[in-house]
Amino acid sequence: MAQLLVEKGYDVFGMVRGQANPKIRMIQEETPKLELVEGDLQDLSSLIAAVEQVQPDEVYNLGAISFVALSFRQPELTADITGLGVLRMLEAVRIVGGPSNQGEGNRIRFYQASSSEMFGKVRETPQTEMTPFHPRSPYGAAKVFGHYITMNYRESYDLFACSGICFNHESPRRGLEFVTRKVSNGVARIKLGLQEKVTLGNLDAARDWGFAGDFCEAMWLMLQQDGPEDYVIATGETHSIQELLELAFAAAGIDDWGHLVESDPRFTRPAEVDILTGDASKARSQLGWKPKVDFPELVRMMVESDLEIEAGDPSRRP
Repeated sequence: MAQLLVEKGYDVFGMVRGQANPKIRMIQEETPKLELVEGDLQDLSSLIAAVEQVQPDEVYNLGAISFVALSFRQPELTADITGLGVLRMLEAVRIVGGPSNQGEGNRIRFYQASSSEMFGKVRETPQTEMTPFHPRSPYGAAKVFGHYITMNYRESYDLFACSGICFNHESPRRGLEFVTRKVSNGVARIKLGLQEKVTLGNLDAARDWGFAGDFCEAMWLMLQQDGPEDYVIATGETHSIQELLELAFAAAGIDDWGHLVESDPRFTRPAEVDILTGDASKARSQLGWKPKVDFPELVRMMVESDLEIEAGDPSRRP
């Protein structure tokens, strides 16, 4: 997101928590023009101070406890950051942005990263902006709160506040705890003789996977509209873990791979989300948005990146 905004000529600020945040160096190396400010989604006063310092035109709230499995182990922390963190960010925007001189409401435009996990046990397929929510994890439930409180602030305080209901979006920068990166990195390590097997949870789960760079373009487009609305951002295609594995091993040049994958019940969720498929018709028609990177290209991109990392400088390995 930061790279996209820098390319568009923005002065971009990223909020970081803590004095010794291990991600600061990585962020600065990837986007040197990004300026960092201190703030914490658990501390409203720090958010007000950050917004006052930056005086932004646009705020993109992508911060969250975003790993679903962790949300089951730390549900209260997830609710506080992923849910209440949105409320605190909106309050900071409301307080600092104030009414505009033209009487058009708050001058700061706000984007909230909502999630397909809000649909959970899906009521219909594909899922649209009107599909009822049925979250199946503390993460999904916290995201539902964030989604509805964004809607409430939009309607109560005349904020330009919108949510992108984003389905799974991946890239080579994805954390190793997420299944796509776990697969791409595991396959790369198997190819290089550094690992014997990939161990996963539910191999039957299916998701609508897209490229994170494409999704960031959609986020930006939402804040360029005349009015704030919510949009589903998805590819409209569903792929299983099995398909993910087939493409990843093919990208590494490994044909006979069945014996290299195993399922472990330790990695299954207490309440599983079996399939998610998004209908982004509204985003296509109103934003003029559509994904550019297809699923096979995305998987190949991730495997090739991990092959380069694992074969290169050992200090760069995850």
